[in-house]
Amino acid sequence: MTDEALIAAAREASHHSYSPYSNFAVGAALRFADGSVVTGTNIENASYGLALCAETVAVSKAMADGKRGGLEAVAVTGPGDEPITPCGRCRQVLNELAQLGGTDPVILCVGPGEIRRFKLSDLLPQAFGPASLS
Repeated sequence: MTDEALIAAAREASHHSYSPYSNFAVGAALRFADGSVVTGTNIENASYGLALCAETVAVSKAMADGKRGGLEAVAVTGPGDEPITPCGRCRQVLNELAQLGGTDPVILCVGPGEIRRFKLSDLLPQAFGPASLS
């Protein structure tokens, strides 16, 4: 799957957002080495602290399906005027999955007219993960 197709999958996922409080629909799509793609969208809650970000939902779905490595790329889309980046919590959640497979995935931060590409390690330098516990 191309980066453009991954971004399209993230945009499609954002259409399923439950964001009645912020009206900020976010979509995420994860691409794995085996060619599979897992998507997620943000899910808000009236108790704001219980909201789930799109990236966290996608990682949860992937791990629930048994994926424990091979994360190659992540696309994140949102409605704003600027490319959207994963929040700190999502960077940590993505890092956990990436470290399980020994990868440093590219993160495609998508805005209406611009795509910014980062390695996860650039967004979360000196990350704490599974290897930190051994």
